[in-house]
Amino acid sequence: MSRDRESTAIDQVLRPAVFLDRDGILNVDSDYLFEIDKFRWIDGAIEAVKAINDAGYFAFVITNQSGVARGFYQEADIHRLHGWMAAQLAAHDARIDAFEYCPFHPDGSVASYRRNSDRRKPEPGMIVDLLKKFPVDAGRSFVVGDRPSDVEAARAAGMPGHLFAGGNLRDFILPLLARG
Repeated sequence: MSRDRESTAIDQVLRPAVFLDRDGILNVDSDYLFEIDKFRWIDGAIEAVKAINDAGYFAFVITNQSGVARGFYQEADIHRLHGWMAAQLAAHDARIDAFEYCPFHPDGSVASYRRNSDRRKPEPGMIVDLLKKFPVDAGRSFVVGDRPSDVEAARAAGMPGHLFAGGNLRDFILPLLARG
């Protein structure tokens, strides 16, 4: 095998992934959160992301953000918050490999965002898009969410979904990683 082909093959080694909902999983869910000063990490969230990284998994965020469709905030606000989250995680040697969000809602008040979308959970579009962008071992991957729609999206993508009911996220994630 040539050196170029070998490095390409190495780059494509499949890794499992944890797909995390955002609100209620990484941060305290305060309806339509987009302001950094209102953001509060869930207990153990930063440590959970670090544990995911250390276990060799991709860490992805998949979040419905209908506040855009409802006119409460802009997509730029989501990017700003996600950038801030990434910086906070980096300060603890943790990272999210990709943030995906769906700004659409069929009942939105902003016409350009008022529609159904296969990326809006419970549809699996955000997961499917990430599976296309990254070398993910879907058979060893899972979703963590706080709503039935998160679990439905996981099932629709062919992977298990786990409901987090609160407490310390790291303590919840560690046994799931150990099953890996």
